[in-house]
Amino acid sequence: MLIPIETFFLTSAAPGTLQQRIRAMVSDGILAGRFRAGDKMPSSRGLADHLGLSRITVTLAYAELVSSDYLTARGRSGYFVSDTAPKPPSFAKAPQRREAVDYTALTGGRFSAQGAVAKPADWRDYPYPFIYGQADAALFDHQNWRACALRALGKRDFAALTTDYIDADDPLLIEALIRTLLPRRGIEADPDQVLLTMGAQNGLWLAAQVLLGPGRQAVIENPCYPGLRAILGMTQAQVTGVDVDAQGLPPEALPPADVVFTTASHHCPTNATMPLDRRMAFLAAASAQDFVIVEDDYEFEMSFLKSVSPSLKSLDTEGRVIHAGSLSKSLFPGLRLGYLVGPASFIREARSLRTAILRHPPGHVQRTVAYFLSLGHYDALINRMQAAYRRRRLVMDDAIAEAGLTIAGRGAFGGSSFWMEAAGVDTSVLARDLRGQGVLIEPGAAFYAPGGPSQFYRLAYSSIAPAKIPEGIGRIGRALALSA
Repeated sequence: MLIPIETFFLTSAAPGTLQQRIRAMVSDGILAGRFRAGDKMPSSRGLADHLGLSRITVTLAYAELVSSDYLTARGRSGYFVSDTAPKPPSFAKAPQRREAVDYTALTGGRFSAQGAVAKPADWRDYPYPFIYGQADAALFDHQNWRACALRALGKRDFAALTTDYIDADDPLLIEALIRTLLPRRGIEADPDQVLLTMGAQNGLWLAAQVLLGPGRQAVIENPCYPGLRAILGMTQAQVTGVDVDAQGLPPEALPPADVVFTTASHHCPTNATMPLDRRMAFLAAASAQDFVIVEDDYEFEMSFLKSVSPSLKSLDTEGRVIHAGSLSKSLFPGLRLGYLVGPASFIREARSLRTAILRHPPGHVQRTVAYFLSLGHYDALINRMQAAYRRRRLVMDDAIAEAGLTIAGRGAFGGSSFWMEAAGVDTSVLARDLRGQGVLIEPGAAFYAPGGPSQFYRLAYSSIAPAKIPEGIGRIGRALALSA
């Protein structure tokens, strides 16, 4: 049976190259049962004319389908659906079902109830996205990343790609971290003192689960990263928030604690950087009061106004600091790769926990990042991002001053955002109204415990072009003027 040529059409929304889209059309039709074994495909010339493509594009797509055993070529007769093409499993029609279990009641909604900073999935469609933590394609090193990824897919790296490391990590990446990245933070570590994680949030979760439990005391900054509040809520530990000031978390205000969590490099979300004398006082308090510090080394790479401050881990002489870092922020958030650095005895426990829940991050991702670090591409990317962020920050400073907006925390070392205040305004309402004008901001209430202030908001410049910043800030200023 000849498959009608009208069956095939291309849509602009379909992903992939033209060849990939043709292959997808054919394979989807076979797997869905619309095209059956022995059915004849349109000729490559006929399909090319029908789709408005070059014949070579269709011919190459057909050749790939033959190699995958979806099609077979029969001399001069053309292409046919292969007798041995993959077939979908055949099941009896599923019976009609009803939801008999109230999972909201069963679970108590204890996970979904946790607060988070909302980011619309279609944020790229907004002309003025002042949202944090998203990658800018204009700054990323696509060419060298692709080269590293392809190298990691080669035969020489087949074991790294396919091996089940069980509880271990790619030794090439661990070596690259120890030799190229950790020294930027003044940290010396052995391989048994480093553990790869699925991003900083996963690292914080592992640390919290290992160090805390019922009856234990944790201290967090107020405001703080919303994800940390959710993580600690799962430990059943008692959690106390301590207000930060212009220099971050004040050690003299700490209550009795087993574990203290801090973002000393750039406080989330105010961007305050803890000065050296306070860091030393913080470590002295940890020794005197016998608590552990979990250092979330948030945005240390973006210190472009002043030299980066030493990490707490680099100043630690008693093994009291667990250092959590992330490559997802500096490369791209979808990477989901970070690391923990701590005493070998702590890392051993965290490694066992990680093994129980996810074993290890994907081998190909690890090896790609290893090459990207070891070949110097990471350092070049950070330098380019710092220069771009410096320019955007200057534009943002001028636009904020022009619009008369109030900065609550700008960060003396750099960063990628401003912490703003709109006195007497509920910024969740402001954010909703601004979305209708194409402007995205982040309301600040999610960074506080329930019942906290609502007049703060965050403006990030990591994913917005400099030319867009003045008009976007102007729209925020005009919206605030109308709400006054």
